[in-house]
Amino acid sequence: MTTRTRNLAIGSLLVLFAGLGTGAVAYFGLPISALTAASGPDELKFLPANSALVAFVDVHEIMTSELREKLRDALPFNGRGQRTFQDETGINVETDIDRVVFALTPIDGSEPSAPQGLSVARGRFDAVRLESAMRERGASVEEYKGKRIVTAPPRSTASASPQPSPDPSTGTTPAPVRRDTLSLSFVEPGLVVVGNTALIRRAIDLQGGGESVLSNDNVMGRIKGLEAGNIWAVGRFDALTLRANLAPGMVGQLPAITWFAASGQVDSGIRASIKAETRDEASANGLRDILRGFVAFARMQAGTRPDLQPLLDTIQIGGNGQTVTLSLDVPPQLFDTLTKSFRPTTPSLPR
Repeated sequence: MTTRTRNLAIGSLLVLFAGLGTGAVAYFGLPISALTAASGPDELKFLPANSALVAFVDVHEIMTSELREKLRDALPFNGRGQRTFQDETGINVETDIDRVVFALTPIDGSEPSAPQGLSVARGRFDAVRLESAMRERGASVEEYKGKRIVTAPPRSTASASPQPSPDPSTGTTPAPVRRDTLSLSFVEPGLVVVGNTALIRRAIDLQGGGESVLSNDNVMGRIKGLEAGNIWAVGRFDALTLRANLAPGMVGQLPAITWFAASGQVDSGIRASIKAETRDEASANGLRDILRGFVAFARMQAGTRPDLQPLLDTIQIGGNGQTVTLSLDVPPQLFDTLTKSFRPTTPSLPR
């Protein structure tokens, strides 16, 4: 496997797995039953019909999972994004939120290449206290159809991420990431909508009825086909690549994936499955070859790390026609082994 092919495989996997993480990190500014029968969670009714990506995270279940505690002990975590969100909204992700649905959707009148994020979170919120705390930090408030929309002051330029560099293969610079001011509205007791003002207004409109993502057959059909889990995502692949702000040269080299659907169960271990739909059968065969090559390369590299071999053994690649599937099942015992290698060793003191 050449370096270029390996990089493409890694890029494809990262973008695919981003689908699983999108909802989880939605509340960081990037993100109960996970899937209720065949219709999905009730909060879907607040998402616009033209949503290009929809994700769900059972935040409470994952935050209190055995695996999360293991990873927090083993891996460094500064919580910067979580603290930023709490500073702007007063909402503590770990204690206040039960579950989140998230969508990437274009704003009316905006460019199709600029999908924006909208999160709908259910939990325990003191709306009066949180609004008061935001106003003390300079937030503004407006009324819309009987709902109050609270908008935080713009973030300082220093806190923004660096803008992308020119793509050396084309000499062009990707469009800068759009950074809208964060707004929120408590549309129901225990339900907050977070995003930019335009999308929050659309969510409030949908509370009174209208075509939500529930009427989008492309999205809902894939949601109904998901395996049950406490985290999942479905959507158009181009919505992920656009949101990831990849260099144009890299986007053109990724496999011809049109849609993806991913679900996972996080408890003491992880069980996850991803299904990618490609433009044609040849693209699917090519993607399967890339993934198998990536796993084979990883097996070679794991020669000096036998503790990683059981993880690679859980990866299954399949599918037929225009569909590619990837699944893995990482048991708790394997995570115990892996996390030990991440823990910093404390040098023994000389006697």
